[in-house]
Amino acid sequence: MSRGRQVALLCVIGCVLCMARAHSQGRRILVLDGKAAQLTVDIGGGSFADFHLNGQGLNPFRVEDTGPSPEPRPMGHFLCLDRWGAPTEAEAKNGMPFHGEAANVMWQALGVPVEVKGHIRAEMSAALPLAGLKVQRRIALSTTSPVFVVTESVTNANPLGRLFNMVQHPTIGPPFLDERTLVDAGAGRGFVQNSPQADPRKSAASWPLAVRAGRKVNLRFLKSDPEPALASFAVKGPLGWVVASNPARGLLIGYVWKTADYPWLNIWRAADRGRPLARGLEFGTTGMHQPFPVLTATGRLFGLSLYGYLDAGQTVTKTFACFLLNVPGDYRGVARLACREGRLTLYERPGRPQRTLSLKVSDLFPEGG
Repeated sequence: MSRGRQVALLCVIGCVLCMARAHSQGRRILVLDGKAAQLTVDIGGGSFADFHLNGQGLNPFRVEDTGPSPEPRPMGHFLCLDRWGAPTEAEAKNGMPFHGEAANVMWQALGVPVEVKGHIRAEMSAALPLAGLKVQRRIALSTTSPVFVVTESVTNANPLGRLFNMVQHPTIGPPFLDERTLVDAGAGRGFVQNSPQADPRKSAASWPLAVRAGRKVNLRFLKSDPEPALASFAVKGPLGWVVASNPARGLLIGYVWKTADYPWLNIWRAADRGRPLARGLEFGTTGMHQPFPVLTATGRLFGLSLYGYLDAGQTVTKTFACFLLNVPGDYRGVARLACREGRLTLYERPGRPQRTLSLKVSDLFPEGG
């Protein structure tokens, strides 16, 4: 048997064992296992539930334990589609959930993960019956680097065109998230989310600052006070990025994407009894957490649209990459990010020593930055 076939067979056997274990716990999963990192995807809702370095095991994502129920639910990093935020009152009565249906339906695994040209690849899909959308997802985890790339194609199956939004919703939580965790991003002007009647521009500020009751708050940090709980920013440059690092735990998780795909970055913060509970590093096609009537009435903010449009039968495709890196205990955070010649490079914030972190991404993600 050739080495390629042996690897494929081992992937099949490994996935079957993982499926069996997940079934005994009431949930089905896909596991992509590389030499550097392991990625777990939950079938009930399509969430990226666990991503950790082999040999370390710390999962940055927040996954609430709701027992062994197999019902679809959002966890870790999930997809908001066809909307970000609440439906209208009438839509809610007809069954439309908060953040849309994508994280609330069963996904279909299209086969088992297999190794192809240095990547562990998997495909899955979901149908959103109320929205009339179909989504197909392709995942590629590097066999040698702790990085995976996701390409999602959304098709409007309705006979008529429709508005939509698509937001990636990664949420980090304890133990990775604590008072020492830093968040950095390639973002510009933004605002704190208000009621539909308020003017978002009255709370405008530039990343990493947000304005709360006339006072500027640095969103890089979360200690005991989570307010402002939600702020949105326009992405800067051709590549958008957001990174969370915990030097005390020696780990960093980051995302990079084409700004043309996702022009908004939304930062959500929550605390429990004075301790950090969750931080949402949400990037997508909108920066306003409101139903579509409010979005259409507002139109644009900071020159950016607040929604997309899919014509009948039209398909749109968007891509992002997620990566992990070890960081030193005195790491100061990320000042900027670049992707060139098959490598992703993170430049540390000013200070001494001045360090860079680098990660091989080869052909997994287009160059830029």
